[in-house]
Amino acid sequence: MNLSTVDSKFEYEIQNITYDPSFLKSRIVHFGFGAFHRSHQALFTSELLNLEQGDWGICEINLFDKELIEKLRQQNHGYTVLEKSSDFYTLKHSGSITESLHPELDGCQAILSKLVEDQVAIVSLTITEKGYCADFAQGRLDATHPMIKDDLCHPQKPSSIIGYIVEGLRLRKLKKMNAFSILSCDNINNNGHVAKAVILDYAKLVDESLAEWIEDKVTFPCTMVDRITPAVEAKDRKDIHEILGYDDPCGVVCEPFRQWVIEDNFVSGRPNWNKVGAQFVADVAPFEEMKLRMLNGSHSFMAYMGNLAGFDYISEVMENNDYRVAVSELMFNEQGASLEMPEGVDLDLYAHSLIERFSNPSLQHRTWQIAMDGSQKIPPRFCESLRILKAQNKSTKWIILGIAAWMKYVGRRNDLKQYIDVVDPLVDQFDGIYKESETNQQVVSSLLNIQSIFGADISNDVLIRSEILDMYELLDKEGSKKAIQFVMSKK
Repeated sequence: MNLSTVDSKFEYEIQNITYDPSFLKSRIVHFGFGAFHRSHQALFTSELLNLEQGDWGICEINLFDKELIEKLRQQNHGYTVLEKSSDFYTLKHSGSITESLHPELDGCQAILSKLVEDQVAIVSLTITEKGYCADFAQGRLDATHPMIKDDLCHPQKPSSIIGYIVEGLRLRKLKKMNAFSILSCDNINNNGHVAKAVILDYAKLVDESLAEWIEDKVTFPCTMVDRITPAVEAKDRKDIHEILGYDDPCGVVCEPFRQWVIEDNFVSGRPNWNKVGAQFVADVAPFEEMKLRMLNGSHSFMAYMGNLAGFDYISEVMENNDYRVAVSELMFNEQGASLEMPEGVDLDLYAHSLIERFSNPSLQHRTWQIAMDGSQKIPPRFCESLRILKAQNKSTKWIILGIAAWMKYVGRRNDLKQYIDVVDPLVDQFDGIYKESETNQQVVSSLLNIQSIFGADISNDVLIRSEILDMYELLDKEGSKKAIQFVMSKK
């Protein structure tokens, strides 16, 4: 192994590709060329190609970020992944991407044409919760979503990802072609089921017979994905440049750890990702719930509580012993207690590994980044475990504090009276609630009444309302750091 150093501090190695990308076919069409996809599914595919020299290439589609697609094309669709542990870096070249499309660069028709190419076997997604245009409280399509309403007016010229997929499937049905599998890789509970629900709901509004064909021919495997992948910072770009000798605007940084659990339910074949560390199983649900509640739930807790206290990065939050203890208790006593896992899964070991991963100082993972889109994240990360634990009469004090911290966060002021740039699909509704409310009780009550987040059962639970209000007022009066200490003292 050829080792070098960056900034005379970290040793590193470089791993190059060993296959010829020109032999690849676009057998996977992927929506959402974001940092996580580059560090995870696309890299898994590249490493598999190193191993068995197959032809599983990826066509990347972005509907919004045109500049990133342009940069990817400028470097012939190759990019790098810098894996950072606390004291060692590994830079990996990835060449699994064959081509890329964007509606402004290539037109709507080019994307639809790609979806009906015969070799396409999988359409995969990393589009975040809001890309599904779903009402997550109901687990169905939000037919009032502006993009969905617009697409239904002219379904053959879609603008949403759901619209593109359904129109692509309509064309395949019309041409009597085989269907493809739709592989959701987003942090959504039962992500495959959610993808199926919104796609079928939309298809029924377009053509009932099309919906029946999709239900009969298309499969929607569920997945659990895990790899901490922060937004790239200036220092990361500098590190990549120093190792490569040139800039890589599509390069990403991440932790060494990764996990991918996939329901083995593909209608037109799939890569052997299991040969490079993925795990094919019959039922992904327990692994999804474990990750959503323990990793993602803890991340959200640290994001809101940490950001309120003025912490910029997750590793800074974990350097504070009080927050570290709080996160540990949240995972061991509450989120872990809400789970039922298959035999052989050690939740305590998993929790300890998460604490170590969160503490990695080489990963500059911003609390603000994790705090985005909380209205979509609160239901699977907090509300499901809250329901289970309340029914079992078990502790929920940290989950309640996490929800109250989110409510304080969307008020746009941290404990230092600094402005918070809240990014959320419901931000206008939050702003309206804060503008119209004269008391803390009115704020909490109005936020709890948002059914798409909390559902009627939580919204109407008098005890939960009281507990969240108490925590909100504690945060409002004492701030995040003292609130942590107070809750820690409660038995």
